[in-house]
Amino acid sequence: MNEFFISIRYLWSRKRNGFVSFVTSISLMGISLGVAALIVILSVMNGFEYELRDRLLSMSAHGAITSADENISDWQPVYEEMSKDDDILSVSPVISLNGMLRSSQDNQGVEINAVIPSYEDKIIDKKVRFIDGNIEALVAGSNSIVLGRGLARNLNIMMGDSLLLLMPSVNKFQEIEPILGRFTVQGIFESGIQEHDAGLALVHLVDAQKLLGVEGVSALRFTTRNPMLASSVSKRLVIKLGAGFSGTDWTIENAAYFRAIKLEKTMMTLMLLMVVGVAAFNIVASLIMVVTEKRTDIAVLRTLGMSPTSIMRIFFFQGAMIGWLGTFFGILFGVLVAHNVPEWVPVIEQFFGFQIMPGDVFYMTTIPSIVASSDILIVAILAFILTSIATLYPAKKAAKIDPAIALRYEH
Repeated sequence: MNEFFISIRYLWSRKRNGFVSFVTSISLMGISLGVAALIVILSVMNGFEYELRDRLLSMSAHGAITSADENISDWQPVYEEMSKDDDILSVSPVISLNGMLRSSQDNQGVEINAVIPSYEDKIIDKKVRFIDGNIEALVAGSNSIVLGRGLARNLNIMMGDSLLLLMPSVNKFQEIEPILGRFTVQGIFESGIQEHDAGLALVHLVDAQKLLGVEGVSALRFTTRNPMLASSVSKRLVIKLGAGFSGTDWTIENAAYFRAIKLEKTMMTLMLLMVVGVAAFNIVASLIMVVTEKRTDIAVLRTLGMSPTSIMRIFFFQGAMIGWLGTFFGILFGVLVAHNVPEWVPVIEQFFGFQIMPGDVFYMTTIPSIVASSDILIVAILAFILTSIATLYPAKKAAKIDPAIALRYEH
């Protein structure tokens, strides 16, 4: 422990060279800022990931059960079996179609979900906002349709307008022929996801069955009490329902989104770790200057019987304390900022007179932030490792000082 106390004495000594103390302070602040920046950026990206997942699932279920026959003709028993699962909150039958909507002025390809409003209302998240009408406007036999806001704008239609739905079909002669249906717009929604708002429409299940000439559904979608349980619930349901059924979940359907976010987080972490690395190089510089300044002291300690290993420990502890203190203060500052990002950003925007995320460009007007303890732990460990490695070279240099040469010109 003598080495530890000597390193503390060297670190806080009032007789130290002013420039050396300045470089040491800069190193400590650099590490603190680097660690704080890492924690804030990772927390903001966690917030965006959560918001993206939340909005992706606002018009989608957590998972779905389908049949190998491409149609579940008798879906009620399957619905009842799925509803018995303790992890499932709601189940909704659906027919998913791809087609084209044509207005008097334009046409556009769309995805059609044929649903039963009383079932689907439990699937749709509260983040979905109906600008006009609501999902209850889908009444069986009325040929009503509900559109995303972007889709309605692209087709230049309003409430009450008529649309022609065209869908491809293959007849018994293996020839492609269109299926046509006339629908009336009875609702416009906004989910906050471009894919849904600009390419999704809802109709009643009965109207779609009549148009297609079928009786069953293409899938039974479900939501779980926790979206992260969707994969395991899907596998469990497939086993329970038996052969002929298969399952999918949101982690498979939206894998590309979350791979992109994971890659972005990894790259941002590596880039910001370079800031900590630069600060670690400052530790190297300041410790080399301390070693040069304390050559006589090191020689005296060696003549008193202290081993080179003990000398190395003194300067290792000194550099490590700078790194550890910088990491500690960086974590405190980073967590403080990350927790208050949603409240502080509007104040900064008001002060500088600009909006970071304008509502006419982004679907989110606030910057979300979620502090994850795992991120803090990873950042702390990486910072500890980097700063500890930085102390090795100066410590070894101190251990190699020859006391006879160091004291030769001392009086």
